[in-house]
Amino acid sequence: MDIGTLVARAGRRFGDRVAVEGPDATRTFAELAERVCRIANGLAAQGLQPGDRVLDLQTNSTAYLETDLAIRAGGFIRAALNHRLHPTDWVRIARDCMARGLVVDAAHVDLAGEVAELVDVVVVVGGDDERLTLERLIATSPATPLPARDPDALCGLHYSSGTTGHPKGAERTHRNWLACTTNMTQDVLGGPPDPDRHCYVHAGPITHTSGLFVLAFLVAGARQIILPTFDPGSFIDAVQRRGATHCAMVPTMIARLLSVPGISRDTLRGLEMLGYAGAPMPPAQMRQAFERLTPHLVQYYGLVEAIPPVTVLDAELHARGLGAQGRAAEPELLTSAGRPALGVEVAVVDESGALVTTGEPGEVITRGDHVMAGYWNAAARADLGKAVREGWLHTGDLGRLDAEGNLWLVDRKGDLIISGGYNIYPREVEEVVASAPGVAEVAVVGVRDAEWGQRVVALVTALPGSVVDPELVIEHCRERLAAYKKPKEVRVIEHFPLNSTGKIAKKELRAELDAEVPDARG
Repeated sequence: MDIGTLVARAGRRFGDRVAVEGPDATRTFAELAERVCRIANGLAAQGLQPGDRVLDLQTNSTAYLETDLAIRAGGFIRAALNHRLHPTDWVRIARDCMARGLVVDAAHVDLAGEVAELVDVVVVVGGDDERLTLERLIATSPATPLPARDPDALCGLHYSSGTTGHPKGAERTHRNWLACTTNMTQDVLGGPPDPDRHCYVHAGPITHTSGLFVLAFLVAGARQIILPTFDPGSFIDAVQRRGATHCAMVPTMIARLLSVPGISRDTLRGLEMLGYAGAPMPPAQMRQAFERLTPHLVQYYGLVEAIPPVTVLDAELHARGLGAQGRAAEPELLTSAGRPALGVEVAVVDESGALVTTGEPGEVITRGDHVMAGYWNAAARADLGKAVREGWLHTGDLGRLDAEGNLWLVDRKGDLIISGGYNIYPREVEEVVASAPGVAEVAVVGVRDAEWGQRVVALVTALPGSVVDPELVIEHCRERLAAYKKPKEVRVIEHFPLNSTGKIAKKELRAELDAEVPDARG
């Protein structure tokens, strides 16, 4: 089974039902399937061969969903270029994968000029470009059915930074995406979407976590709404007026929703699932989301190298953690990443690769059809960090498992702080700081220190209408943490720098703070 076959089946089965409503166009399932065929055939007519890498640089739109599906269905290997990255990053990715094609929206054509010079085929989406446009490609290409692809054929490269900052491409196959679709449907959605009732709204970038739901709703015949950018008002309108029932966000987006005056469960009463991923959500924010937005919260964990969901903290585990419906609260559950998804194996091992005792920390490893095929051009790289050994992906995440199989992520190996010879896990400190009065978001980093090696620094933002006193936060931590773990300094900032996936950019924070240390300045 492959992505093209799934799209063609959905087109035949659901025909004139609306598949997607975007800012640029609405398509039925039949229209979507036909356009996917035409785009794929058109790219082939331009000289691209199966296995060629095609870059895709767009923001949220119906066209983006169409080209996403078409590139993979056509047997090409799609590499998405995040529009938030710098053009020099796009060039590095293009060179790394030796791309032959580029699909780019009109808004980014000029910025992508250097990338365009590196490829053989450029297709422009929107506008009236003199070069080949997407609509011209579709109009001049046949809707000939696409051949089935090998499930283990590569269909995507998903880039993140290597340990040296050079982009590394995780290879994803059709089988990886089918595993994602199955696991998302079973464990995150709780079953196949109902075409007559359910609708997914892409409130965040399809490039990231929201795109994981495209196939699950497509194969079920359920509608999808695409918002061009995240805006709380537009999201609320999608739920109240347009029938959206499911959505996934990063915690920073949920924080923006919670800041909407008067928002309540009644505001979002049609919402049947609010997923979140990409970063931990402080328990206090989780409780607010549960009480003021929806009780149908679902968290899922995954990696670029292991397509989500790897583990899922479902609505029932949220309810247990929060003590809903009169039951005794189990607050520790709220800091877990939940249980392994269907078809996913998870274990925790020590430095030698041996399984650790239940409850003991170690490196998280995972195995299943969700694990990447490997890294692109791996033989020429020495900075890849993660490795697949005997089918097990060694994630670089530190965690522990309980007797029920719930996973707690202790931290990233690279984020570990060593101060005075003691190992300090930033996530543990962050959970305590986040529970201090008035704190909205927190990031804890290790800053170079001549005496201790590193010292613990917490950066926080304040909740709307609140004032955070750094000394009171330190006192709050002193009462709840070992002395060597508590922050030596707390800084209140207006907002956090975010990386391209919407996560707090800890590397940037760490670099800025290290630059303030005299001994760290070159």
